[in-house]
Amino acid sequence: MKRLIEIRTYRLKPGTLPAFHEAVHTQAVPMLRIKGMDVVAYGRCDHEEETYHLVRAYESREALQAEQAAFYGSAEWREGPRSALVDRIETYLNTLLWVSQEAVDSMRSLNTPSDAPNRR
Repeated sequence: MKRLIEIRTYRLKPGTLPAFHEAVHTQAVPMLRIKGMDVVAYGRCDHEEETYHLVRAYESREALQAEQAAFYGSAEWREGPRSALVDRIETYLNTLLWVSQEAVDSMRSLNTPSDAPNRR
């Protein structure tokens, strides 16, 4: 079975990484998972300071669009962690790739999130 993964990378405003990670880890990711989204990996990027990644897997492009529209359009998101995250983002980039389920499982097991945003 193939899966569509979205790799979202963020360049954060200077000095905001710890607070961004806290909001992602304790609020946004649990909300995403409750809404049924497959969060594969997230955390600080090891190659640059003030960068972060979020990887999600979907059945199709249509599923991605529907799930994200429902989530980002919800009052729970808008009234919840949205500003704590969006206000700390300088820029972001999305990349979509088709991969096997085995690749998703491998990515998930090799990139477990850490509570420490500054790990290397």
